[in-house]
This record gives sequence, C-alpha cells and structure tokens, in this order.
Amino acid sequence: MNFTEKSNRIFAQAVKDYHCTDDVDAPIRNPYEAGTIEHDLYLKNWIDTVQWHLEDIIRDPHIDPVEALALKRRIDKSNQDRTDLVERIDSYFWELFHDIKPQPDARINTESPAWAIDRLSILHVKLWHMQEQVDRTDVSAEQHDKCAVKMTILKEQLSDMTTSISQLLDDYAAGRRIMKVYRQMKMYNDPTLNPVLYGKK
Repeated sequence: MNFTEKSNRIFAQAVKDYHCTDDVDAPIRNPYEAGTIEHDLYLKNWIDTVQWHLEDIIRDPHIDPVEALALKRRIDKSNQDRTDLVERIDSYFWELFHDIKPQPDARINTESPAWAIDRLSILHVKLWHMQEQVDRTDVSAEQHDKCAVKMTILKEQLSDMTTSISQLLDDYAAGRRIMKVYRQMKMYNDPTLNPVLYGKK
C-alpha cells in the first residue's frame, strides 16, 4: 500500500469514526501511536470533519450572536491547528525526500505534498456528506439526481487525486521534482504581526 492509499484508508476511517457520535465536542480517540504519520493523518481528518460541522452550525440564521462569536473563534483556532498539522506532515515529507539529488531537468511544484494531502482529506469529508444527501428520502427526485451527479464527480476527483499525489511522491523519490516546503506564515493570529492585536498594547 502506497502513502496515498494509506491516507485514503485512514481518512475514511476518521470520517466514519466521527459520525459514530456526530458531535463536535466528542473526544478524539486516535487509534494510532502518537508521533507516527498515521496518527497525524487521522488527526488531520478529524480536525477537518469537526470544522465541517462547525461551519454548518455557524450558518444557522437564528444562531445567538454570542454563540456565533464563540464558534467563529473556535473555527479560527481549528484553522490554525489545521495549518500547523499540515506543516508537521510536510516536515515528514521533507525528512523523506530532501536528501534526494534532483535530476538536471527536475521541476518544482505549486504546492507542497502535505497541502495536497490536506485537499485529499477534505475530499473525504465532502464524499461522506454528499452521500448523506444522495441517501435522503425527503427530497425531490430532481435534487436527488443533482446530488448523485455531484457524488459521481467527487468519486472521480478522489481517483484522480489519489493518482496525481502518488505520482508526485514518486517524482520526489526519483528526483524528477525538487522537494521544497513553503510555510504559510499566517499573520492574523500572531500578536506581533496583526496590527489590530499589537496596536492594542
């Protein structure tokens, strides 16, 4: 099993495990040993799945404004946790590939491998929830058919992403691409870089 296939298996497992309770406050029970890439992949998808539901909740038009602000802060933290985790996964890839000598015609990539894995994780969350829509019995035939078409496209995207990420990792291993990691360098959560935060001191 290659890395992308392993990621698919872990992401599907994490989405399913979350929906055993379908509760954004349910504690994570990561079945993988801390410090392993499998542990990080499971955690990555758990964060994505919880955030999906937080984004649903905050869009309730009748939500209490105080609750909405608390949710917005929670989503902000989740986004930062997600970014930190993606960068940790990129560190794994850096250790794996940075010593490989690039071929003379080696190319660079528009994104690091972990950000591609990030999109793969979110795709698994989309697949789960689109399948829920396909399975609904309280909607019109037209809506059902629209969701079925979307589900077909998402499955094709899963196949294409699995192939393309696997090819990307193979290219790194063979020196056909140059391993580079660009950190996000987000500024809005940093009290020394966000003018709204450092201006209040």
